[in-house]
Amino acid sequence: MLKIGLTGGIGCGKSTVTTIFKQLNAPVIDADDIAHQLVGVGQPALLLIQQTFGNHSLNTDGSLNRRYIRELVFSHPEQKQTLEAIIHPLVYQTIQARLVLLTSPYCLLSIPLLFETNKADFVDRVLVVDCPVATQIERVQKRDHLSTERVQSIIDSQVSRAFRIAHAQDVIDNTQSTTELAQQVEKLHNLYLSLSSY
Repeated sequence: MLKIGLTGGIGCGKSTVTTIFKQLNAPVIDADDIAHQLVGVGQPALLLIQQTFGNHSLNTDGSLNRRYIRELVFSHPEQKQTLEAIIHPLVYQTIQARLVLLTSPYCLLSIPLLFETNKADFVDRVLVVDCPVATQIERVQKRDHLSTERVQSIIDSQVSRAFRIAHAQDVIDNTQSTTELAQQVEKLHNLYLSLSSY
């Protein structure tokens, strides 16, 4: 089965693109969804986070205190690496386990930090969802109500737009209308079907 790694910077519209692929019956495995599940109440990863970062990392109901963790990793980059060392290996193990169960010609693996985790070789092709940085900032501010500085710092912590495009086999331009976006996805869907039949 052909594995397509879908990635892109924050606010580039990866979710919109995966939704269109799903409408074409392409299976999507989402690394962010898996990460959320892995830190659910009672999950081993959550216990590791509590042991590593202390009781402040949990809310009173035992769930992950996302705000505390977000602030912690934002102000201490080394803590970010510690957190990623706990979560990323588990995410990739889960992706691998889910891939085994699929029988489709190709599968989309939505991995926002594909390059940052040095896992480009985990997939057969890289598909980047792209838009200008100014558009990213605008979209994320609207969605998450963050300051321009905070959004810019998140963008700066990811690989550059130029790097992503240079290392992608396929690029979707997400600055156009929904119709044009759907057309780009459909074109790639047909390409992946034809490639998977070789």
